[in-house]
Amino acid sequence: MNSIIFSAIWGIVMMFSGLFSKSKRSLQTFAVVGLILLLVVNTLELNGDHFFNIDLHNMLYFAPFGLLSNSIAFASTLIFFLLSSTDIFETGHNAAEYFALIFFVLCGISIVTSFNTLLMLFLGIEIISIPLYILTGAAKKDLKSNEASLKYFLMGAFSTGLMLLGIAFLYGATPNGSFMLDDIAVGRTAASPLYMIGLLLLLVSMSFKVSAAPFHFWTPDVYDGAPTVFTSFMATIVKTGVFIGFIRLFGDAFGQMQSRWQLFVAIIIASTLFIGNITAVFQQSVKRMLAYSSIAQAGFMLFALLALNNFAKEGIILYAAAYNLATIGIFAVLGKMKDYSFEGFNGLAKSYPGIALVTTIFLLSLAGIPLTAGFFAKYYMLAAALETGNFLWLVIFAVACAAISVYYYFRIIQAMYFKTGEPQQLKVGIGFQYALFAVAVIVIVLGIFPQWLINELYVIYV
Repeated sequence: MNSIIFSAIWGIVMMFSGLFSKSKRSLQTFAVVGLILLLVVNTLELNGDHFFNIDLHNMLYFAPFGLLSNSIAFASTLIFFLLSSTDIFETGHNAAEYFALIFFVLCGISIVTSFNTLLMLFLGIEIISIPLYILTGAAKKDLKSNEASLKYFLMGAFSTGLMLLGIAFLYGATPNGSFMLDDIAVGRTAASPLYMIGLLLLLVSMSFKVSAAPFHFWTPDVYDGAPTVFTSFMATIVKTGVFIGFIRLFGDAFGQMQSRWQLFVAIIIASTLFIGNITAVFQQSVKRMLAYSSIAQAGFMLFALLALNNFAKEGIILYAAAYNLATIGIFAVLGKMKDYSFEGFNGLAKSYPGIALVTTIFLLSLAGIPLTAGFFAKYYMLAAALETGNFLWLVIFAVACAAISVYYYFRIIQAMYFKTGEPQQLKVGIGFQYALFAVAVIVIVLGIFPQWLINELYVIYV
C-alpha cells in the first residue's frame, strides 16, 4: 500500500512542481528523489512496515512476489530517469507533467502487482494505460506520434472492452456473483462454458496488453511513432509490470485448471516467438527492430505463465531486471542519435568506443549470450517449461528462435565495429556515460551471479 499511495502523491507533487520551477535540473532531481523514496517505502513494506492502515476489504493483497516486482520496476525507472531525463525535456515543454504521468503509471503497476479482485486489476490496467496514451502523443507536432497515440488508444480501448466482457462472464459464473480471485478459482466455481469464455477473453485481453502474438499488431506502429524516450519506458517497465499481473491472475484464479488453458498459452508463445523474431530480421530501422524484439522477448516471458512453478516465479524476476536494464540502456543510446537506421551505427566504435562497448553488452544480453543477465533469464524460462514435462517441443522451438535473434542483434554490433560511415555526433555528457557503464556492469554481474538477485530479493522475503 505504501508504494500505491506514495507514487500517486508524488505524481501530484511533480505535476504542481512545474508551476513553481522551470529549472530542468530541479525537475530531474525532484523525480529522482521521488523514485529513491518510492524504493525505500516499498522495501520497508517488504519488511512489514506499513505506513497506511486502510481497510481494503481484501481487494488488494501485498505478497512478497508483487512487492519484489515493484522494486524491479522502481529501480528500472530510476535508471531510466538518470539516463533519459534530458530526452524527456527535449520532447516538449511539459516535462513536469511527463514525470507526473510516469509516477501515475507506477501507481497503476503497484495495483496490478497486488490486486486480489478483478475490479482492482481493471483499475490498475487503466491507470497504466491512460497516461501512456498521452505520453505516446507527447510530440504534438509529429504526425507519427499523433497517429501512434490514436492507434494505441483505439486498440487499448478495444482490449479493455474484452477484459470487461471477460470479467462480466466470470462474475456471472460464480455462484454468488463475485469478483474476488478466491471465489473465481475452480473448486468454489464450476468450470462452466460461461466460465471458460470469461477465462479466454481475459487471456486475449492480457495478451493484447503485453503485445503477444497474434494480438501484437498495434505494437510496432505505436513503439515506432512514440517519442523514443517513452518507447523505452513502455517497452520495459510497463510491459514487465503487466506481465506480473498476468501471471498472478492465472496463477491465483485459474491455476487449478492449468491443464485446460496451457495449450492456448503454448500456441501464443510459439506464434509470438516466431512472428517477433522473423519480422525483426527484415527491419531497416533499429527502433522498429527493437519493437519486434520486445514482442519476441514477451514470448520468453510467457513461459512463466505457462509453467507457474518456482522456476517461473524466480525467472520472471530475473528476466524483468535483465530485460529492463538492457533495453533501457539501448534506447538511451538510441535517443541520442538522429539516424535510427542500422547505417546510423556505422563506425560508432571509432568515434565513441565506450558507448559502443556498453551497447554491445546490452545487445548480447538481449540475445541471451553467456556472461550476461539475459542468458540466465532465458535459461530460467526454459527450465520452468521443462519442469512441467510436457513442452519439450516448445523449448526447442524457443532455442531456435533465440538463435535467429542473434542475427539482428549482431547486425548493430557489426555496424559499430566492422563498417565505416560518417559518424554521428552524440550529445553525451560524462555523467550519462558513467551511468550507462554502471548499468552495463550490473548486466554482467547478474549474468555471472544470477542467484544474487533471487536469493537476496526473493528467498529472503518468501
